[in-house]
Amino acid sequence: MPDRGHRRRRRGRSRRSRFVMTTLVTAVVICAAAILTQWWLPTAGSAKQTVAVKNSQPAQIYEVPPKPPPTPTPKPKPKPKPKPTPTPKPTHTQAAARMPDGPPPGDWTLAFDDEFNGTSLDTAKWSTGWGGGSGITPPVNSSEDDCYDPAQVAEGGGALSLALIRKSESCGISAQYAAGLISTDGKFNFTYGFIQARVWLPGAPGNPDYVANWPGVWTDGQNWPEDGEIDIAEGINGHVCAHFHDAAHSSQGLGAGDGTGCPSGIYTGGWHTFAANWEPGIITYYYDGVDIGSVTSGVTSAPMFLILDYDAQTPVQVPDTMKVDYVRVWQHP
Repeated sequence: MPDRGHRRRRRGRSRRSRFVMTTLVTAVVICAAAILTQWWLPTAGSAKQTVAVKNSQPAQIYEVPPKPPPTPTPKPKPKPKPKPTPTPKPTHTQAAARMPDGPPPGDWTLAFDDEFNGTSLDTAKWSTGWGGGSGITPPVNSSEDDCYDPAQVAEGGGALSLALIRKSESCGISAQYAAGLISTDGKFNFTYGFIQARVWLPGAPGNPDYVANWPGVWTDGQNWPEDGEIDIAEGINGHVCAHFHDAAHSSQGLGAGDGTGCPSGIYTGGWHTFAANWEPGIITYYYDGVDIGSVTSGVTSAPMFLILDYDAQTPVQVPDTMKVDYVRVWQHP
């Protein structure tokens, strides 16, 4: 009879042997995996990157320094916008240091000056009536339809104002208008010199390039026309003109440059300088510093006085005002 107990014992040993082998194999695999992990993988927690190089020699570890972070390029600071330089308001230079505009070179001495910077007209220099009179006086020219009224003369804001208004007045004539005039007659008379005025002339209605009314910057002698008349800037039919009158040319006068005397510029709606250089035998006129021509015939040597006025003449526009920034007269020492 077969011995069943012996066969059971052999089978039990075989099962134990297989268990032991399986355990050993498992341990070997775990150890190998641990070794490979240590061999191929970087050390945990290292701050530097490492690269394992595998060859026939023992493994060497080359340290690769970490890539430095890129240096940020600083953005250029925007340049601040320069503050615009404020345009200075036009002011006239002190008269004593200022040289006249436009005349030929030479030595000049300031003989007369009014900058009109006060609050009222300087009556030591000026009269408000024709012929040195005061109060309401008759016009210079019989063709005028106005009386000279001191109420139309004012000074303030750095300028002289000569107004023309519609107003019925009696001054030896029955006039429809009241006009402003000042003169240095009997207060400042001179022979030869450079006369200059800075003036604002109103434009005509509907045509602002044409001069309204009858403005005048001029000089006159005591005995007209023998002593002469220098019209530096006179409004004639909408133009600004320069003429010289004497006994031989009392009516029309001689135009600057042997022409009409009326240059083709626009002299309204802004400040402009009008000047005349009165020398023995010649008068040369300057508008805004530009020579517009001369007169050489019959030039007077008689003493003259200054006149500024704003009268009624076609095209008439009232009320309106002519302004004068300054009047200066230089003479050779």
